[in-house]
Amino acid sequence: MKFTWLIGSTFLPWTCAQHAGTVVPEESPSLVIQECTKAGGCQDEKAGLVLDSNWRWVHNVGGYQNCFSDKGWNPTFCPDPESCKKNCSLEGVTAKGYKKTYGVREIDDGRGVKLDFMTQGGNVGSRLYVTDGEESYKMFKLLNREFTLDVDVHKLNCGMNGAVYFIEMDKDGGKGKDGNLAGAKFGTGYCDAQCPHEKFETNASRGICCVEMDIWEANKHATAFTPHPCSTVGPQKCMGDIECGYGENGERWMGLCDKDGCDLNTYRMGAKTFYGNGSSFAVDSNEPLTLVTQFITHDGTDEGNLTEIRRLYIQHGKVIANAASRIPNVTGSAITDGFCNAQKKAFGDYDHHQKLGGLVSMGETLKRGMVLSVSIWNDYATHMAWLDASFPPGENASERLGVLRGPCNATLSNPTVLRPKNKNGWVKYYNIRYGEIDSTYSASGSARRLDDIGAVFV
Repeated sequence: MKFTWLIGSTFLPWTCAQHAGTVVPEESPSLVIQECTKAGGCQDEKAGLVLDSNWRWVHNVGGYQNCFSDKGWNPTFCPDPESCKKNCSLEGVTAKGYKKTYGVREIDDGRGVKLDFMTQGGNVGSRLYVTDGEESYKMFKLLNREFTLDVDVHKLNCGMNGAVYFIEMDKDGGKGKDGNLAGAKFGTGYCDAQCPHEKFETNASRGICCVEMDIWEANKHATAFTPHPCSTVGPQKCMGDIECGYGENGERWMGLCDKDGCDLNTYRMGAKTFYGNGSSFAVDSNEPLTLVTQFITHDGTDEGNLTEIRRLYIQHGKVIANAASRIPNVTGSAITDGFCNAQKKAFGDYDHHQKLGGLVSMGETLKRGMVLSVSIWNDYATHMAWLDASFPPGENASERLGVLRGPCNATLSNPTVLRPKNKNGWVKYYNIRYGEIDSTYSASGSARRLDDIGAVFV
């Protein structure tokens, strides 16, 4: 349930440049992922990571003058968005820049990445996309498949979010469209279900929307996974508050995308002892863990309808089933249309998820293919309360189910308070695998049931 994206450097703009720069070489990190089958096991696949265009240096074509500074857009180069696209270039990032400037580091011999929350140079957060090792994003097709990775979030406190999610971006980053000559090599083409403003768009009533599947949004106190279906196919521009879902008068639930999504946050669903910081929790966020997300079809085929999104955790060699809901009249431990509909009713939330096609719609997007993003960020708009605290603000958790989403105090998660205390925060993502259901993981240990949380250890 993502409410806004306000991450980014403290000194870089929302870039509008569309030319590919030639001043700084692009030396993006390599990444090794694995594709798995039950018969053949897991095989290495070469991939890469590229930094979003939002964080990059923007300057005039053929020169070195900033198109954007602390004074705003340069009026000579950028009197309007179209002129800016023609006059400005988007630059590459060197290997040193990835590490020192943006805090992005290869780990485990290229099988993972560590993202620093802040760097000495003043950068805050980062967002990267998995590429196919060339100048295009890797398209993951996950219907009737599972996606697995290892994460370490023990340095992420309240108000911070280490996010792994899929979005239906263009494979080439929109290269060749609207004057975009940079493309995926320079991290262009972002879209999501919140319909963010395009990097060069100055009109606050315009954005770009696409389907989003949040695999992992988490800090060490709370976590959620959430499908956000849309009525779109690929990135689609929106115009006006209704189409974009902007505004405070119900427009949020009138737009092209389900901005709230159908989130499964175990704390919000009443299983408060399932995930958290310490050995008393079934999943201890103070230790590295493996998370498996399975996209189950009604007939077990690649052509079937998506009917269930199932989550498993693996820690210390044991498989841990996701905790079952403890909310009255809401049953299950996985995302299904039945679970989503019952949850919306129990919490008094508008059911935009079902209106936009629910899991069947999400499954169609998973079959077409989606781009994988990994990130670390904080939230000026809501202080991440929608993930780990009480939300909406002003609602009484004792009077309305679903308001309490985690144990945090959102007041203390204001970035002005959060950042000075978490300069050394980071998250790790590694051992990314995808493939047939039950092909990407293994575990050992005897079976036992934790009746107090509804988890099963296998």
